Amino acid sequence: MIKKLFRNKSDRDQVSNNMATKQIRYEALVKALHTDLYRYAYWLCHDKQVAEDLVQETFLRAWRALDSLNDEKAAKSWLITILRRENARRFERKRLDMTDYEEVTIADTQAVGSEQEIENHWLREKIAQLPEEYREPLVLQVIGGFSGDDIAKMLDLNKNTVMTRLFRARNQLKDALDNEPIQRGQYNG
Repeated sequence: MIKKLFRNKSDRDQVSNNMATKQIRYEALVKALHTDLYRYAYWLCHDKQVAEDLVQETFLRAWRALDSLNDEKAAKSWLITILRRENARRFERKRLDMTDYEEVTIADTQAVGSEQEIENHWLREKIAQLPEEYREPLVLQVIGGFSGDDIAKMLDLNKNTVMTRLFRARNQLKDALDNEPIQRGQYNG
């Protein structure tokens, strides 16, 4: 069967040479970088067996993609990237056990009183009245929990622009609070 795959002996010899070269290259990578990869994997997961598994899976993926490594000087960062992705895959595959619960037995500790409801409603209204250029970064930061850098990337803006807009949005809300205090008891839910 193998003879049918190759037209002649020189094709077989070329494939054998390529495989031998790949094997030598791979073994050199493993020998040179195994310790560094293990140290990094252990730092990521704090578990000896998991770190060993990560390194093994990293080198398996590296073997498969070795032809894509064009610059030997980039080998360490290439392998670290593979290892980081393998570590992330570990969590993608993990499924947490679900348990049944009785709704009645769970206390609502997040419920707010009517006074807080009024304040929240007033604040949402004021945020909705902000110009979009101020409202959008503020909502991303307050509701989404994103950093200024993240917001800048999402909105395709300079970080300084985002920070200025956040500052102005907060000042407008502060001014609204100073000029129009929340009237308690006026909210009808």
